[in-house]
Amino acid sequence: MGPIDDHLKQGLEILFIGYNPSLRSGEVGHHYANPHNRFYRVLYAAGLTPRLYAPEEDASLLELGYGFTNIVVRPTRTAEELTKEDYQTGRVLLKEKLEIYRPRIACFVGKGVYQQYSGRSKLPWGRQREPLTPDVLEFVAPSTSGLVRMSFEEMTAIFAQLNEWRGRGREVEQS
Repeated sequence: MGPIDDHLKQGLEILFIGYNPSLRSGEVGHHYANPHNRFYRVLYAAGLTPRLYAPEEDASLLELGYGFTNIVVRPTRTAEELTKEDYQTGRVLLKEKLEIYRPRIACFVGKGVYQQYSGRSKLPWGRQREPLTPDVLEFVAPSTSGLVRMSFEEMTAIFAQLNEWRGRGREVEQS
């Protein structure tokens, strides 16, 4: 079982960035494939997709302007299995991806993902005021893993904030 493919292209509206693939995602080769992960249900409930997508359709979300990557490529059962070295390597690769592909919004799916990327410890949900990548709005959303104890409604409300930023010009985002 190896890493799963990123879904990246220039001009993405939102790049969703996870911790790393689950074992199930590593087995089937699709993002957020664990049946207990609420990612696709949250996107739909938040009004970010016109219908409920399945993990096998992850590449088709490129048509909506949504891409996928992870800060660490190695699949594990939980993010606690990731090492300091995994994150150090992943941080560098993720920064390169953000600089190359320049999505309008980088949505970090999990506060810990952004903490590992930014080195910051105190973070609000939502838009981050001091992005590390110029001209990319950095947004922190909760992990949708079934291990997270946040309610579905709370998750959905945070993800729904992305609708405020979609379609806006980059100059508005920097203010």
